[in-house]
Order: sequence, then structure tokens, then C-alpha cells
Amino acid sequence: MSAPATRRRPPPRKPARAARPAARPGMGQAWRELSRSGVPTRESFLLTATILVLTVVGLVMTFSASFVASAAETGGAFDIFKRQLTWCILGAPLLVGAARADYRVWRRLAGPLLAVSLLAAVVVVIPGVGVSVNGARRWIELGPMRFQPTELLKLSVPMYLAHVLAGRWTRLREGDLAALLFPALPLLAVVGVLVMLEPDLETAALIVAIGGMVLYLAGLPARMLGAGLGAGLVLGTAGILMEDFRRQRFAAWLNPMGHADTFGFQTVQGFIALGNGGLTGVGLGQGRGKWLYVPNAHTDFIFAIIGEELGLFGALFVLALFVTLAVAGVRAARQAADPFGRLLAGAITGWLMLQAGINIGSVLGLLPVTGVTLPMVSFGGSSLVFTMLGLGILLSIARHPAEPAVVPVGRP
Repeated sequence: MSAPATRRRPPPRKPARAARPAARPGMGQAWRELSRSGVPTRESFLLTATILVLTVVGLVMTFSASFVASAAETGGAFDIFKRQLTWCILGAPLLVGAARADYRVWRRLAGPLLAVSLLAAVVVVIPGVGVSVNGARRWIELGPMRFQPTELLKLSVPMYLAHVLAGRWTRLREGDLAALLFPALPLLAVVGVLVMLEPDLETAALIVAIGGMVLYLAGLPARMLGAGLGAGLVLGTAGILMEDFRRQRFAAWLNPMGHADTFGFQTVQGFIALGNGGLTGVGLGQGRGKWLYVPNAHTDFIFAIIGEELGLFGALFVLALFVTLAVAGVRAARQAADPFGRLLAGAITGWLMLQAGINIGSVLGLLPVTGVTLPMVSFGGSSLVFTMLGLGILLSIARHPAEPAVVPVGRP
């Protein structure tokens, strides 16, 4: 008998070789790595250039429009300009820091920032705490400087709404109006009432309009937007009729020459300054309107001084800067990486364009005189600092666009 055949064992398997690390990251991974710190885009370059030019124009025109008033008020022709330059130096690190940081960090700060701004808006209307100027209590003393809470509200309100609505994006795409309107409407009502108590009807309307932009971008139906505009018009009319100075200011807008010695004086003097400028202007620093003819020449009527000293060409140049800012801001919003970025970029762009339109419209007589400043150009500490912070956030959104789709090689 032969011995039974033995079954041969298979040779032991070799351990699997560890996968080699990729020599170079794929396109998607590389894009994500770059997006952590932001990447230069055409929109960011355009925004940066426009912001720099607006800053220079603002500082130059603030000095030109203010040195007479500064000498009359303080005895020093450079005092108002030095204050504006100081605020610009304080705002520059905020702009640069916000531009370099990932804008998503503001989602964690949206709630605390709103709470601080609401608290400040409450504190400012307390007699003895808020600083009263010409019957309006809108400022809080911070040592040698003043802080205006409404300027922070212009940024914190849309930021908080963008944060809340971005977290409900799926529900909003399904048409959930409750998710869209609450807590947005109660918040806007509270902010409007607080600002009206200062009293400041124009800024209250502006902040509510900025909040309305966020709602519209998030999907507010056009019919509801129209209803909101109608309600705002009714409330605004009531606010005008309730105060004598607002009624007279509105009458002066309808017929400035008939009120040239009272509430129409500023408008008429602005017209004269613009007319003196002609096409090319009388020359930088050579305008006569700032010699105490145009009231508030370095704040809400600085566009009249620009038109007088730089002419129609100079005024159109400033308008072109804001149009460029609007185009770059809209493109940054459309290309943002997430709903929060899209809503916030759209709100910041809308805020600056609406405020610039109100200011320029007031100077040209298209709107009643409101006291709203021209962003980045008019004198104003809190306004300049928070505008620079908002522009820094807008730059960050432009530097963090949506990740491009990666198409596999060999496929169309």
C-alpha cells in the first residue's frame, strides 16, 4: 500500500505593501489647503484697489472740506483731519485682519456682536450716559473719542441674520416662511424702535432696509418684499408727520428755494457749490462752499465739495468707485463658498451702496437731507472703522470662493 498523499500548504502571503503617499496633492485637496488662508481672486484684487483709492480720496477730501470749520471750532486747521486719520489708522488693522481671516469665524461671533451692539443702543438713549448733540443722543464717550452704536448695528444685524438663515438653508429652499421671518422681523422691529428713540429715523430705516436685503437674498417672495416696502413707507410718513423739524425738512426738499433761509439752506448751498464746479472744478482746496456756506461740508455734504473742487469729472470718478465696489461685491457674493458667505457679502455690498445712494441723492436734491454719511469718504470715526471692518469681511469672502468642480481626466 502506498502512503497517502500529503496536501501541500500554499505559500504564505506577502504582507500588502503600504500605499505610497501621493507625490502631489490632487486638485481638490490643493484647493482646500489654499482656501484655509484664502486665495487671490479678481474680485479681491478689484476690491482692494477700490478700497485703497476710496481711502485716499476720503482723507484728502476730508482735510480739504474741514480745515476751515476745524480752524473755526478748535483753532487748528488740522484737528478734524487728525481725528479722521486716527480713526483710519485704528480701522486699518481691522480691515487687514478681517480680510486675511476665514470669514466663517464671524458665525461664532455673530450672536455676541449683536448682543453688544443692542446693549450699546440701549445705553446710548439713557439720559446722562449718551452724548446729546443738536437734540439727538447717538454717541457714547470713550475717553477722547465717541462711539456711535448705530454704526455697529449696520454690520451686526445682517451678520446675525445671515448666520441664522444659513443654518436653516434647507428649510428655506423648501419655502418655510416661518424659518425665514422669525426671529428676523422681531429683531428688526426692536432695532428700529431703539434707533428711533435717539431719535434717528433715517438710520433706523437704513438698518431695517439692510436686514430686508438679507431676507430677500434668502428667498423672501417679491410680494412680501413689496408689502414690507409699503409698510415702511407708511411708517416713514408717520414719523415725518409726528415731528415738526421733519415736516419742515420734507417741505424744504419739495421746494428748497422757498425755504432757502431755513431748512432748505443746506440744499441750496450744495447746489451752488456743485454749479461752481462745472466740468473740471475750481481746484482742490479752492472751493468756497466749505467757508461756512455749506453746513456739514466734511460730513454728510462732502459730495458737494467734491463736485465743486473736482468738478463733474471728479464726482463721476467717485461714483465709478462705488459702482466698481458694487460689481466686485456682487461677484464675491455669487461665488461665495456657502450660504452664510453669500448672504453676508450681499448684505455688506447692499449696505454700502444704499448708504452711498442716500447720501449722494440728498446732495443732488433727489432725496430729503438725511444726515447719512458717504462711506469711506465723509468724516466720521465709528462710521469709518466699522465700514473698514465690513469691507475686510467682504474681502475675506472674495478670497474664499466656492471650490471649483473637479472634472475627471478623459470625461467631458
